[in-house]
Amino acid sequence: MKTIRLHPSDSVAVVIAPASSHPAVPVGHKVAVTDVAAGATVIKFGQPIGVATRDIRSGDHVHVHNCAYTDALAGRPVRRAPAILAMPARRSFLGFRRPRGAVGTRNFIGILSTVNCSATVCVAIAKEANRRFLDDHPGLDGVVPIVHDLGCGMSGAGSESFETLKRTLAGYQSHPNFAATVIVGLGCEVNQVGAYARDTHPLTRILTIQDSGGTRAAVEAGLAACAALAATVSTANREPCDVRHLTLGMQCGASDGFSALTANPALGVASDLLVAAGGTSFLSETPEIFGAETLLLSRADAATADKLTARLAWWRAYASAHGASLDNNPSPGNKAGGISTILEKSLGAVAKAGQAPLSDVVTYAERPTRPGLVFMDTPGYDPVSATGQIAGGATILAFTTGRGSCFGSKPAPTVKLASHSQLYDAMADDMDVDCGKVLDGRASLEELGQEIYDTILDVASGERSKSEINGLGDLEFAPWRLGAVL
Repeated sequence: MKTIRLHPSDSVAVVIAPASSHPAVPVGHKVAVTDVAAGATVIKFGQPIGVATRDIRSGDHVHVHNCAYTDALAGRPVRRAPAILAMPARRSFLGFRRPRGAVGTRNFIGILSTVNCSATVCVAIAKEANRRFLDDHPGLDGVVPIVHDLGCGMSGAGSESFETLKRTLAGYQSHPNFAATVIVGLGCEVNQVGAYARDTHPLTRILTIQDSGGTRAAVEAGLAACAALAATVSTANREPCDVRHLTLGMQCGASDGFSALTANPALGVASDLLVAAGGTSFLSETPEIFGAETLLLSRADAATADKLTARLAWWRAYASAHGASLDNNPSPGNKAGGISTILEKSLGAVAKAGQAPLSDVVTYAERPTRPGLVFMDTPGYDPVSATGQIAGGATILAFTTGRGSCFGSKPAPTVKLASHSQLYDAMADDMDVDCGKVLDGRASLEELGQEIYDTILDVASGERSKSEINGLGDLEFAPWRLGAVL
């Protein structure tokens, strides 16, 4: 077998090439490099990832059959001096300057439903508008329906469910990648269109199906609004903009044993370059940092550390109230790819954060007030987490995957990073960057991080990502569902 031992203190190594003499350990999985007695700690990344549930001998396959998580592994943060981040040579991209100072990476019109009852009308407006108007308005990137299954059957103003949905939709309404929006309601729902007043976004048009006179009339009213808006916003041009105007949302999904070796730490290098240049980078998916939060707490000031600790406490109570446990997070696909415990998954996920200080912690779909590395509290489910990041102002996403993901998003484009070359080759139509170069020596993590950073700026400047070429993103809007359905 060909293996990588990530830290001198590790008791395991990761298999990166199989051997016919030892077929029982799949690629991406762990093999013991020392004996580990039952009850002793299993070490990877120089950090505990679990305890041995039975005696493990050197050369044994280490996975869920002999390695498990225990609360006793939870550590305490050790404060450390802030890392010195390298300033990138490239510090600008071509973006769309908006009247209120924000900068977009795309020039869309959004059709937003306040409630599921208006979803079909929104989709019909967008579909017909794209057919009618795009040829005559080449400066317009498209008309995007933002639809969901919420908006009524919920408690109103002040309730957690209502305020989360409202904040999410308001974030999309004012998103810099939407040059204009049309808000469409039914008319009698809990989430009224009046919550999205025009002063939130100067190019907002509002209509309800009931006031319009029904489905067909509402579609025609929406198309009339789109026609007028398209003539206005299609004249926008890209111009050089400082990277400090760029906000990156970082996601990982369908992770495998290679994700923490290649794609995630390389994205961390790219995130550090962005932050050094004055930009903002979102790390999210709170259940997936569980057990590795000390790596973030150790580089946060006291107030920011308290915010993150409070959110983790909320998640423990939330999971317990629903009969769940955060240490059960790794999915069947994660386990098949070689990830054994939540600690192992979390340590790999936190690698996306690079070395930058943690500047702030924000709630779901909240806009940060200061740049840098920001943690947004979200679920680990990719579409819900990405929706929160976009609502919070992410103008581009970077998504690492080891098993293979087809995720795409609008209005913020998604760049997908394959953790190994076999995946990159097998899903070439979906993957933007091959991070497997690290495994065979074609690139260092620093070189790969620079490539990812440059790809992010290229896509932010208008180059289409693979998910955009495939037409993905119209169906991935998934607000966090909280509270009772009444």
